[in-house]
Amino acid sequence: MAHTIREKTKLLARVRRIRGQVEAVERALEAEIGCADVLQLIASVRGAVNGLTAEVMEDHIRFHVVDPAHEPDPERARGAAELIDVVRTYLK
Repeated sequence: MAHTIREKTKLLARVRRIRGQVEAVERALEAEIGCADVLQLIASVRGAVNGLTAEVMEDHIRFHVVDPAHEPDPERARGAAELIDVVRTYLK
């Protein structure tokens, strides 16, 4: 996964932010705050994990399947671009 090595610093920073969010959920549960607030924190974690997943999946498509920007076949390029858009939309 050469592309993840290139993006290692950025990806690790995202993971560390997610860890902080999960720790906030843990603190909220320990402090017995209201369930609405806990659910909000959990939704934030889910969004952050989905964003990380979408980024890694998009990179995987671009580096291991087809990069729309460098694909000479316009139909394949369009298909790859559509797949990337679907991944982004699905994981929002």
